[in-house]
Amino acid sequence: MSKRMKICINTGGGDAPGLNAVIEAVTMAAYNRQWEVYGIKSGYTGLLNTDEIIRLTPEKVDGIASVGGTILGTTNKGNPFMMQVCNAAGECEQRDLSDKVMDNFRRLRFDALVAVGGDGSLEIAHRFAEKGMPVVGVPKTIDNDMGGTVITFGFDTAVNIATEAIDRLHSTAKSHDRVMVVEVMGRNAGFIALNSGISGNADVILIPEIPFDLEKICDKLMENELNGRKYAIVVVAEGAVPKGGDVIIKGEAEGGRQHVVLGGIAEYVAKEISKRTGKDSRSMVLGHLQRGGSPTTFDRLLSLRFGAAAVRAIEAGKFDHMVALKSPDIALVPLAEALGIQKRVDVNGDTVLTARDIGICFGD
Repeated sequence: MSKRMKICINTGGGDAPGLNAVIEAVTMAAYNRQWEVYGIKSGYTGLLNTDEIIRLTPEKVDGIASVGGTILGTTNKGNPFMMQVCNAAGECEQRDLSDKVMDNFRRLRFDALVAVGGDGSLEIAHRFAEKGMPVVGVPKTIDNDMGGTVITFGFDTAVNIATEAIDRLHSTAKSHDRVMVVEVMGRNAGFIALNSGISGNADVILIPEIPFDLEKICDKLMENELNGRKYAIVVVAEGAVPKGGDVIIKGEAEGGRQHVVLGGIAEYVAKEISKRTGKDSRSMVLGHLQRGGSPTTFDRLLSLRFGAAAVRAIEAGKFDHMVALKSPDIALVPLAEALGIQKRVDVNGDTVLTARDIGICFGD
């Protein structure tokens, strides 16, 4: 029998369908080893305020794999290495509170942490591993831009939601001979836009990896009109950029956030299409709809596999690693290695070539 351990788990960054499935798998795999499991609420915040720690039992996680969100809560503003601290006068400054996190982790006699998150959260996990915390990472992002793994959970659900929305827009666009420009998430990676755009029969897909020329987009739409297709669907990733231009943002990084807030590219593209072609063009932003709801079967199963594999990694003493899908198996990848990979759409890969072969324009 393996050593009885006391482990904890947190979820950080933006929420993604499948987080609860990871929590359920970690809890059940640990319970079946007669280990204790504790949930750290709101990322690393619960290791600063230890009142935010709860005991996880089979009863508490029963059936949560099918539920969206995370029962532990999450935040993208809780980096203990640069935590925003405000005084009674409302004056704020950033402080390094990582030593306090380490002290509380040791005081509570935890043997290991399962850190579930994207590149930002797992970079924090890696820094704690360097300070001596036994950490195993679980990659999570709907953007699918995490290196070291074929795919991250949450991505499949986000693509399904985006594709369904695009499918629904075809009828209204066709009824009004209108151009509908749909903005999807993805930050600096175009995986959601590419996969949902192809699956949703888009006319144009704009992704960060291929800077676009508005004239080329308009030429494609006018060519379609000459061929009898008077409406169009344009799918644009939030991080897409025009040639020679910059990414459009709607908010700066603040309050401990690690990234600027992207948004507004769909509205810009729709206005330019209207101005250049005279066609009635509308924009819509899917936004947080892509993060919500129950995970797909694929994401649910992948999350359960990741959670169970994380417990096996702890049992084997493989810390400062993350679990990863290396089809068909789950493998362990050093966090430093995974964080050193910027995963982006391969512009010469099969998926982009497929889109071009079936007549989809990338504005290049």
